[in-house]
Order: sequence, then structure tokens, then C-alpha cells
Amino acid sequence: MDLTFETSPARRRTAGRVAAALVLAVLGAGLSGCGSAPKDEFAGMSTDKLYEDARDEQASGNWERASKMFEKLEARAAGTPLAQQAQLDLAYTQYKANDKPAALATIERFIKLHPSSPALDYAYYLQGLINFNENLGLLGSLARQDLSERDQRASRDSYESFRQLVRQFPDSKYAPDATLRMNYIVNTLAQYEVHVARYYYKRGAYVAAANRAQQAVQEFQRSPAVEEALYIMALSYDQLALPELRDDARRVLTASFPDSIYVKQGFVAPEKPWWQLW
Repeated sequence: MDLTFETSPARRRTAGRVAAALVLAVLGAGLSGCGSAPKDEFAGMSTDKLYEDARDEQASGNWERASKMFEKLEARAAGTPLAQQAQLDLAYTQYKANDKPAALATIERFIKLHPSSPALDYAYYLQGLINFNENLGLLGSLARQDLSERDQRASRDSYESFRQLVRQFPDSKYAPDATLRMNYIVNTLAQYEVHVARYYYKRGAYVAAANRAQQAVQEFQRSPAVEEALYIMALSYDQLALPELRDDARRVLTASFPDSIYVKQGFVAPEKPWWQLW
């Protein structure tokens, strides 16, 4: 059986016109796409001029445009010291623009790609600053935030970057400031642990309070916050009817801080609101 259909000349001409129209439409869309491709506004600039202008934008606080220029420079000068410098400047610009994820990604890429760079000490320092720029303070708002849920990861990451700098480049010009920031971070982390321990004690979670206070004592032995941590341990163990552990905490507190207000007040839980202890 022959299943071939006859097509009239008029119908064939109509089909041809439709096909031609479709082809023209596709070609038009392609040409339109090519015509709308973004132009490189820095195409006529030398790498040195591009870097100079990017630094000017950076100095003026035009972070978005400076970042765009440093990105372009890094790609155009790939494999040269200027590209490395552009990458560092890009990370700093992103940091100043409060784009922490982008800044961290850029500086971590620099450290990974250039482990022998003479600017590696600065890279570690900038990495520490980016995380240090997080809110390392303790409170924020007691009324709106559950302190047991605060994330101190940024503080610890910042500390590790500064520690790497000081350990690997002790004579770096950034080492003294990094050391000061490390001390601040340690004290902040210790105070945070004590604050959480106090938070638990207030709510009658004495085991959790004792554990967090003990963690502060073990991890941050030289921090001033250890004084209150020992006090909270003594109070918590007393509430848990653990006299031996209570007396051990009292003995260490008395020996380490003989003039402590906690020793003088006789290890009595304070009656005033906890937030007034600050």
C-alpha cells in the first residue's frame, strides 16, 4: 500500500516560506546576541595603567569598581607578579566592601597558589583581618540572642591565621599587630565560654555550666576570665552535691586569685541580675 501523500504546489510554497522565516528568526537572534555582548571597557588600557587606576578607585573607596578592575587585571596579567599583587588588592578591596565570602575565597586562593610568595605574611595577616572583622564582641543583645548558640568559628579562624603568620614570619612587620590581636581573641573566646557557663547556671543547667567553665579553664589558662570560670565551677559543683570537685575549684581559685572578689564574697551565688556582672 502506498502511504505517500500528494502535496499541492501552493502548500509546498507556504511550507517553504515558513521554513525560511524560521531560519531568519534564528539567525536574527544569533546576530542580536552577538551585538549585545558586553564590551571590555578596559580593552585599550595597559596593565600598568589599569593597576594605577584600580588603586585610585580603591583609595577613593569605590570598592565595586576597584574590584572589577583588579579582577580584569589579574586575568590579563596572569602568571606575572602584577597578577599576584592584583589578587591581594582584590581580596583587600572585597574585605573593605564587607564581602567576606568573596574576600576569603580570594585570599585562600592566593595562599594556595603562591606558597612561596614574598607577600605570604601579608596574605595570612589579611586572612586574619577578614575573620577578625566579624563581631568578636560577646553580647550583641542579651534579650534577642541565645548565647549558647553563638558561633565563634570566625574568631578561631582569625586566630589561626595570625598564629601562622607569627610562627612562620616572626620578623614580619605585621607580626606585632597580629600578636596583639591573638591575645584579644583568646580573651574574647575565654569570656565567651564563661558567659555561656553563666547562662547555663542561671537556668539551672549545672552540669552544662560546669563543663563550659571547665573548658575555659583548660583551654585559656592565662586569660583573666579563668577567675570567674573557677567560681562558676565551684557554684555548679555545689548545686550538684559534688563537694570534692567544689572544693578543688575553690582551692585553685583561692591559690590563683587570692584577692578575687569571688573569694571574698564567700562563694555565694549573686542575687543581682546576671547581666550586671559585666
